[in-house]
Amino acid sequence: MVELCGMSDLPIRIAIIGAGPSGFYTAEGLLKEIPNVSIDLIDRLPTPYGLVRYGVAPDHQKIKSVTKMYEKTASDSRFRFLGNVTFGKDLSYGDIKKHYHAVVYTVGASADRNLGISGEDLEGSMSATEFVAWYNGHPDYANHIQTITAEQVAVVGMGNVAIDVTRILAKSVDELKTTDMADHALEVLKDSPVTDVYMLGRRGPAQAKFTTKELRELGELPIADIIVNPKELELDEASLDSIDGDPAMKKNIEILQEFAHKKPEGKPRRVHLRFLVSPLEILGQQTVEALKLEHNRLDENLSALGTGQFETLPMQMVLRSVGYKGVALPDVSFDNRKGIIPNIQGRVTDSQGQVIPGEYVAGWIKRGPSGVIGTNKADAMETVQSLKNDLEPLTQQSVNTDSIDQILNATGIQSIGFKEWLRLDAYEVQQGTTQGRPRVKVTSVEKMLELCKNH
Repeated sequence: MVELCGMSDLPIRIAIIGAGPSGFYTAEGLLKEIPNVSIDLIDRLPTPYGLVRYGVAPDHQKIKSVTKMYEKTASDSRFRFLGNVTFGKDLSYGDIKKHYHAVVYTVGASADRNLGISGEDLEGSMSATEFVAWYNGHPDYANHIQTITAEQVAVVGMGNVAIDVTRILAKSVDELKTTDMADHALEVLKDSPVTDVYMLGRRGPAQAKFTTKELRELGELPIADIIVNPKELELDEASLDSIDGDPAMKKNIEILQEFAHKKPEGKPRRVHLRFLVSPLEILGQQTVEALKLEHNRLDENLSALGTGQFETLPMQMVLRSVGYKGVALPDVSFDNRKGIIPNIQGRVTDSQGQVIPGEYVAGWIKRGPSGVIGTNKADAMETVQSLKNDLEPLTQQSVNTDSIDQILNATGIQSIGFKEWLRLDAYEVQQGTTQGRPRVKVTSVEKMLELCKNH
């Protein structure tokens, strides 16, 4: 903890923009390290928790239990949640700088990367990000998909998000209706005609990014056979060297080989894991009809090189899951090439690499989209330490001690506090209890606000 000589009674006002895991870990660290801190955690949605609510797969409830720790952080009297408040719109960069000694940006990486191939704008082609947000009940995507008519679906990518999407498509609605999947998604998926899901990786199995637990789950799907071509599992010398001393990757290869030698049981759906193939073109007139692939080999640096051998698969839906990137915030320094807020150990820097006093960053928008939820804790603590070390110059600056609420009230913004969120939370859980589900999510911001205020 830090004590400030002569200032122990003055609150150090800090705004955190973004109420996902990084925002809560940053708040937790600041509360532990700085006794006289006053934190406003600001998010554009009335609901906290970011990707824990809108990114974690609905059939992975255990992962969501991390929110109990976030609730503990929110119960501290030095902490406030301001939901339904958009940075850059409801509160400007200038407003934040005027009212707080420091600001920490923890907005994540909300945009997805494109494949950069023709046909990507056809109906039926979208990012896995959109698909995940749709089935998880994100208000921005509640009406994104009205029906699924595809029998064959390609999921381009070999990370955990790609596996999540593949698994959801390969499950029956009976398996999903005990989860907190959004009702609109359950309604669409109960009529899903999907028979084949192809998960495509441009490199080999030794370069795949999924975790062993996620991979293993694919082999336990009740209504889907898993199909792997043994030839695509053959490792070159460079790949063998790359996994030497990596027990997790060796286990992945072992599981994939088990899949390859497992005889299909004739289940109604099939999951095809394909390696060393790159999408070249999405074919179709107005909607996706097929996907053209090129077979690859790896060079000595484990980069994928096209072989000039091609394959076309019938396909009616393509979901790309090839990475996320950050989105620039109004008036905030940004590195467009890397898709992050440039920084040195969490201290935001300008285009010349100079530190901007009072501005900090944590999470994916700081380092890029890597790691799991827990990875953000150590990342946030690095930023907290940087901020703590800067306290003396930060507190020399005078800030407007009026509550930021005055600005919001003047513009008619209905901010949501944590206790109000807990009303909505209790309502969702109660609705879920009557159906034997963890919760039934409210997907309309208007209804969220109504329940937060009146329930």
